[in-house]
Parts: sequence; C-alpha cells; structure tokens
Amino acid sequence: YPGNARMLDAIRWDTDLIRRYDLAGPRYTSYPTAVQFNSQVGTFDLFHALRDSRKAQRPLSLYVHVPFCANICYYCACNKVITKDRGRALPYLQRLEQEIQLIACHLDPAQKVEQLHFGGGTPTFLSHDELRQLMAHLRKHFNLLDDDSGDYGIEIDPREADWSTMGLLRELGFNRVSIGLQDLDPAVQRAVNRLQSLEETRAVIDAARTLQFRSINIDLIYGLPKQTPENFARTVEEVISLQPDRLSVFNYAHLPERFMPQRRINGHELPSPAQKLEMLQRTIEQLTAAGYRYIGMDHFALPDDELAIAQEEQTLQRNFQGYTTHGHCDLVGLGVSAISQIGDLYCQNSSDLNEYQNTLASAQLATSRGLVCNADDRLRREVIQQLICNFSLDFAEIEQQFNIDFQGYFGALWPQLQEMAKDGLITLDRERIEVLPAGRLLVRSVCMVFDAYLEQQNRQRFSRVI
Repeated sequence: YPGNARMLDAIRWDTDLIRRYDLAGPRYTSYPTAVQFNSQVGTFDLFHALRDSRKAQRPLSLYVHVPFCANICYYCACNKVITKDRGRALPYLQRLEQEIQLIACHLDPAQKVEQLHFGGGTPTFLSHDELRQLMAHLRKHFNLLDDDSGDYGIEIDPREADWSTMGLLRELGFNRVSIGLQDLDPAVQRAVNRLQSLEETRAVIDAARTLQFRSINIDLIYGLPKQTPENFARTVEEVISLQPDRLSVFNYAHLPERFMPQRRINGHELPSPAQKLEMLQRTIEQLTAAGYRYIGMDHFALPDDELAIAQEEQTLQRNFQGYTTHGHCDLVGLGVSAISQIGDLYCQNSSDLNEYQNTLASAQLATSRGLVCNADDRLRREVIQQLICNFSLDFAEIEQQFNIDFQGYFGALWPQLQEMAKDGLITLDRERIEVLPAGRLLVRSVCMVFDAYLEQQNRQRFSRVI
C-alpha cells in the first residue's frame, strides 16, 4: 500500500474513462441520500435520537440556515428567499431562536460544539445586531467553545460584507470563511445576474487574513453560460493569486424544470460537454501546478490544510457539510430546510418558510421528513465514506466492524467491480479496493456500485459526476 503523501496528489486525466463513467449520481454527503427521506420520520424520532446523543455525550456540529438573499443568482439551487426587505429576517430569527431552545433542552450543556456553520442564502443578510443576538442565543443554549479552537465557519457574499462585517464575525467567534465567487468574467457574471468585482472579493479576503481567520475557502462553478475554457482559466489564475486555503470547483447542473431561477439562463449560451471537460482538466492542471491537492468531489486544498492532513492520516469524513474532520460529531441542523444527522437518524426541517415559522410558532419542531438507518444502510454508508474520503477500502476493517464476509455480502456487485478494475478505475483483490489516479475524479461512480437504492430510482434527479 503506497503510504506516501505524493500518492494523494495524483489524479490522472483519462478522457475515455470519463466519457464512459460520467453518469448522473448522488454527491454522497450522506448515505442513504436525502432522496430516500420520507415523511414517516418526525419529531418523536428526533427527540429519541437527541436523548441517545446526550447519553453518549457526543460532541456536536451545528448548521444554521439563513435563507435570505437581496439578489437572485440565476444558477442557484439552494433553499432561499429573495427580498430587499431586511425586515423579513426578524420573524424568522424569532422562530429560529425558539428552535434552538427546544433542541438544546434535550441535549447536555457538557456536549461541546466542535463545528459551527452558517449557510444560506446569505448569512450576512442579517444586520450586525441580528448576528450578535443570534450568536448570543446560540452561546446561551449550546456549549460553544470560546478559545477559538472550534471550526466556526460562515458563507460570505463579498457584495454583502465589508471590513466591519468581517471584524464583527471574528469577534463573534467565526474563524473560517467560505466565499462565493463562481466566475470573474463580467459577461458570465451578467448572464447569471451576479456582478462581483475581483476588488470586492480581494477586500474581503484581505480583511479575513488581517483579522486572522484560520481558513479561507473560495467557490467556483464551471459550466455557466458564456464560459469558455480560456476565460475560465483566467478566473482560476486570478483565484490562485488570492491563495485560498481551500477551493471548491463545482459543476453547474442545468435543471430549469426543478429550479425556477435557472429558467432565466439562456440554454444556448451554456458551454458544450466537451468544453466543460476541458475547463475541468485545465483547472486541475492549474491548481496542481500551484500546489493544491485534490481532496475529492470538487474539493482542493493546500497540503498544510486540515482536510489534506486528515486525508493523509485517513481520518477524513464526509457529511452534509461536505468533507469534514468532525464526522464523529452529531450534526444538528437549525433553520428552514436544515438537515440533521444524529446517530442513525437523518431528519430535515420543512423547506417552506411559512410552514417552518408557523410550526415553531405553535411550539412544535419543524421536522418534516427523514430516515432511520438500518444495518445494511450503516454498512454501505461506511463503505462509501471510506472510498470517497480515502480512495481506498480495506475489507478486513469492514468485516470486523460489521461482522460480515465482504465478498459474500457484496457478491452480486463483484462483476461490476471487476469491470472497473479492468478499465483501470480501481485495483481489486481479495483484501481491498484502491481507487487509481485515473478513477479519482470518478469516485462517485465507484460509490454508486454500493448504493442499494439507485436501481429503484430515476437518475435524472442527480447532477452528472463531472
């Protein structure tokens, strides 16, 4: 087994393989995926899971969803409310604070919050006072660390943040920022209704560095209207010069029938599949040359970043927050549409803002659907997690943990795995699966082999792997 770290940098670009295996499939921020959630799961299950969490004294990861944005970005598929009326936040925050209280009273104050993430929407849509009050409320009801040792992150829209915002966030305990950038080309920005200058973005990053935020992540999207391999390469070059610790490079999935705002994108202006592949290939070459390491699933990080180190030490995990070093925590989702993962329970709040607010107004939690993992789910979840985080899977470990015979249990999948081995995606023997450099970009396709639910599903619901 090649234990050296250089192994992790290696992604080999193989166009033929990509064309064959670039299927639509889940991103596996969970297994089973959210598509399997059903309305049979409710608040009773949540209370039960919270009690188990309290008894086991498991550490926590909190996710807080702030759905508001002042402007609409046409590519967006997030749960959001577009409004210029800043007053809309007030009734929402009242209900959110109620939810925080209701959940916290089922947990133990001794359970430390190792990770906190504010997402959206645009969390900085909230006024400084509102942010202050929300954080004070969280600190009152949960055991937030005050020695800056937690991973406390927030998503930032540089058009909605300035030095004073960044100063406030740092003072409130945030030490990581994720910055939406998407593309720097003005023609592309106009086509998706997100005008944002390099200067605005750089100002926020300079502020974050000066204020000693621990980590800066930048999000890019390829496949947007009017993008070309040439102009996207220029964006990537500019971004590299900003030296973020992490980068996410997402594939734009055009699903106008599912996401209303996308109907305002002119389909004729979208790059061709061949151009998208070229964009990704060039991006990988540029980032690798600049010293970034491919973590997997659209994510890159500098070698001294925690994610890169965790991957080397094989402690990396994956949950609804994406790649994480806090997979051992119970994840508690707060706010409209937020998802929790507590032990073997997944549950999601209502995605409808009014329903969320009205349910909490009657002092009920807004849980609307979810799933309780069975033994088979737990086993496959671990297999998929190992593959997607470590690019390798040791059968003996799984056999010990779940008391099964790996090849016996997954006998029906063997021909598919052998096919992948023959094609050079993986190596396969009696002991392990190793995802080869040419297979890393397609690791989702390897995971899909182990997904027991995929056959029953219409794959249209998912974005393509690349």
